[in-house]
Amino acid sequence: MGNNDLEGKIAMITGAGSGIGAGIAKVLYERGATLALCDLYGESVEKTSNSLSKDVLHDSVDVTNIQDIENFRDKILDVHGTIDILVANAGVIGAKGFSERKNYSKNDWADTFDVNVMGMVNSADAIVEVMKEKKYGKIINIASHGGRKPRGLGDMYRGNVQTPYLVSKSAAIQYTHLLAIELGSYNINVNAVCPGVIWTPIWEAIAVNHIEQNPNLKNMSPKEVFDEFAVKARTPLGRAQTAEDIGKTVAFFASENSSEITGQALNVNGGASLN
Repeated sequence: MGNNDLEGKIAMITGAGSGIGAGIAKVLYERGATLALCDLYGESVEKTSNSLSKDVLHDSVDVTNIQDIENFRDKILDVHGTIDILVANAGVIGAKGFSERKNYSKNDWADTFDVNVMGMVNSADAIVEVMKEKKYGKIINIASHGGRKPRGLGDMYRGNVQTPYLVSKSAAIQYTHLLAIELGSYNINVNAVCPGVIWTPIWEAIAVNHIEQNPNLKNMSPKEVFDEFAVKARTPLGRAQTAEDIGKTVAFFASENSSEITGQALNVNGGASLN
């Protein structure tokens, strides 16, 4: 199929205001999808929407609030009549002040699971009956290669402040497996994409945290830490991924090219983890 292989499909994307979500929105729009974008930060998602088309439906949505998502779903149905694709992308790295801590707090556990896990569950719960009724749907969850088996992280990492985030992404992968089993008989494909190292606000916060906790990094900028330790030291291909790289994989899972693929979690990480 060509570059318009999502023509006529209605795609709802959460966390579309910046970073990976904005990259996914761009690629799906270029492939012909009709978009409905949401994000906790209304100004950010408005910016993403307007960069593509003035006609893109968008709203401020808190994925931890099921009523918020259901209200947005209803707006999509009022305007477009259906939802063919759900991209559950909204995510956080930790609670406020994450970059200043060496070890996790209770709030890090609460916030990562509220957004990265329950936000994903809420998003699926809000739209799954629409897909079941027409016996068609594509659900793509954005997890992380950090949710895989732990790798040697090296001396750059101090403390356990990232533990809640990594565990939440592992839960997102397992949820993807279970949801695929549950929805398979309705002709609904459920897959996850596991991004690797992408220069986004989340990775900038990680780099800032490393600088704060490791005296050997004090003379480096966050971007230099990212390039040296996340990319060069750990990625066989030797380059970072982009938000659009993730968008291309999402577009594959959203298309009919992946009709016989479900319950899978695909690394898009330049070989940083191999499984």
